[in-house]
Amino acid sequence: MLALQLFEGIEAGTDEAGRGCLAGPVTAAAVILPKDFSNDILNDSKQLSERKREMLRPIIELEALSFGVAHIFPKEIDNINILNASILGMHKSIDQLSITPEHIIVDGNKFKPYKEIPHQTIIKGDGKYLNIAAASVLAKTYRDAYMEKIHEEFPMYNWKKNKGYPTVEHREAIKKYGATKYHRMSFRLLPEQYTLDL
Repeated sequence: MLALQLFEGIEAGTDEAGRGCLAGPVTAAAVILPKDFSNDILNDSKQLSERKREMLRPIIELEALSFGVAHIFPKEIDNINILNASILGMHKSIDQLSITPEHIIVDGNKFKPYKEIPHQTIIKGDGKYLNIAAASVLAKTYRDAYMEKIHEEFPMYNWKKNKGYPTVEHREAIKKYGATKYHRMSFRLLPEQYTLDL
């Protein structure tokens, strides 16, 4: 059973999705849940089926006191690197909250101070606290929806299935068709063996 939150006051949980992808944005979310919130299904989004994540998204949006979601796109990822882009996404999602949190808990071990609000980083926090788990579900579902939309433009990469992750199929498509405007050019899009002139 996940704990609701870490801190007694108004606390936001934040998380991101898509950090390891070759294409598409890194997407972050921040969520403030009410004190009486409970849900038996909610967990780290990676532990949930797509069906359960899609079922949870409207529940979180309806029941949260406030939430925000932000995409950071490939050009910015290439400019500032994926870690800074992930943290920027979390800051931008917190910017969208209609309630100012008194404390922020962050999934992972890296964060930069947001304004003057105290924060704590928690490794595997999305499997420990409901507010981070809720943020992980929103980040994942919003990012998946975006990848399904751009799939229509470039169906040969099958982003609706692989969501931009470095699958064999995705890399084969990059090898065959090259990179698109949605690819992260600072990432190693192809393993070494694909780039050697044999």
